[in-house]
Amino acid sequence: MIVRAVVCGLAAMLMLSGPAGAQKYPSRTIEVIVPFAAGGGVDLIGRAVAASLAEQFGQSVVVANRDGAGGTLGFGALAAAAPDGLTLGFGPSTPIANAPYLVKGVRYNVESFDYICQVFENVFAVAVGSQSRFKTAKELFASAGDKGLNFGHAGLGSIPHLSVENLADALKVKVQHLPFRGDGAMLPVLLQGDLDFGAPAISSIRGNDKVRPLLVFSDKRHPAYPDVPTAAEIGVKTSVPPGQNGLYAPKGLPADVKAALERACAAAVKSDNVLKVVGNTGQSIAYLTGQQFHDQTAADYKFKGALIKRLGLGSQ
Repeated sequence: MIVRAVVCGLAAMLMLSGPAGAQKYPSRTIEVIVPFAAGGGVDLIGRAVAASLAEQFGQSVVVANRDGAGGTLGFGALAAAAPDGLTLGFGPSTPIANAPYLVKGVRYNVESFDYICQVFENVFAVAVGSQSRFKTAKELFASAGDKGLNFGHAGLGSIPHLSVENLADALKVKVQHLPFRGDGAMLPVLLQGDLDFGAPAISSIRGNDKVRPLLVFSDKRHPAYPDVPTAAEIGVKTSVPPGQNGLYAPKGLPADVKAALERACAAAVKSDNVLKVVGNTGQSIAYLTGQQFHDQTAADYKFKGALIKRLGLGSQ
C-alpha cells in the first residue's frame, strides 16, 4: 500500500512538473491579437471567433487591438510571442504577403507563423456613385482614353489599390490612384463626383444605394451583388485575390496544440454567431485548413512581390 501510494505520488508530481504542453490546453487565458482598431469588420469577426474558441475550450479568450503601420505592428508582436498557443492573431494576410515589400523594418516573413485556418474573404469592388453615367465596368474603362481615370482606395499597396492597378495593366488603361485613410474617407469624395471611381470593400458599401458596384475582385460573384460581374468576366485572367483573413499563431506550436486549434477554428467557422457576424459585415465565409492557408499566403507573397515590383511601388 505504501509503495503504491509513493508510485502514485511520483506519477502525479511528474505530471505537474512536466512541460506546459503536457497539461491540458489551454491552461490559462488566450490572447488574440487583432492588428487593427476596434469596431471594424476584421475586429468584429475576430471577436466572434474568439468567443467560439472560449466556448469550445472552456477558457477565457481576450482580444487585444494592436493597430498601426498597416497591421505590421500586430503581426510583429505575434511573431515575437512564445509559440505556446496562448497568443494568437486574427486578421488579413496582407501584412504578411504585401507589407514586407512596402514597409521598411518588417522583421517577419511568411514562415514566421503557424497558420490555423482561414475564416473569411474581404471582397473589393470597382464602384461609382449612383448618379454616375457609367452602368458597367466596360463603359467606365472604355471612357479612359489618353487622359485616363482617377480612383480612390484605402491605402498605398492595399489589396484594392493593387487590384485596380493589375486590372488597368491587363486592360491597357491609364489610371491615377489617390490613397485615403480607409473607405470612410474615400466614399464621400467619390459621391461628390471628384473621383472617376473607387475601390471599396463590399462590406463598406453593402446596403448603400448611393454607391453602384460595377465589378468585384473575386473568382465568383458576390452574394450581395449577384448581378455584378467579376474581373475575370470582363477578360482579366489574373487577379489579385480578395483579402484572406484567418487565425494565426507564432511559428513552432506543439503538434497537439496546433491540432486542437485547427479543430476549434474549423468548428468556429460553422458556428451560428460567426456566420451571423460575417453576414452582417458583408463578408463571405471562405474556410481553408491551416496548410491550405499557409500555401495560399506563400503563393500570394510571390505574386504580390512581382506585381509590386512591376508597378514600381516597393520600398526596397
